[in-house]
Amino acid sequence: MIYLWIGIAGMSGAMLRYSISVLFFTDSLFPCATLTINLLGSFLLAWLTSYVFKKVRLSPHLSTAIGTGFVGSFTTFSTLSVETISLFQDGHNFLAMVYVLVSLLGGLTMSHLGFKVSKEVQKS
Repeated sequence: MIYLWIGIAGMSGAMLRYSISVLFFTDSLFPCATLTINLLGSFLLAWLTSYVFKKVRLSPHLSTAIGTGFVGSFTTFSTLSVETISLFQDGHNFLAMVYVLVSLLGGLTMSHLGFKVSKEVQKS
């Protein structure tokens, strides 16, 4: 049954990811959509695991479905990799390096922020 929940959550995360990329970020040289989605996902997963899943006390199956299924399919490392290689191949070396650095450092920062927000909420 857990596989069904992960599949449903994964389908939802993938559809939301695609919708955001189509609605807000079209025809851009810099991969803003993937960057934004991955940064949001980094924050979301940290916040969910450090606050929501502990506070609400969801079943382990539901927590896995949300974390692995929804957030896992919402964010995407493979797209980051392909977009980076495409930027390099098209001669946009500086943009490719900026993309990787902002993705990595931004993702870590957003995860840190997610944990920090959850601690602040727990204090109040």
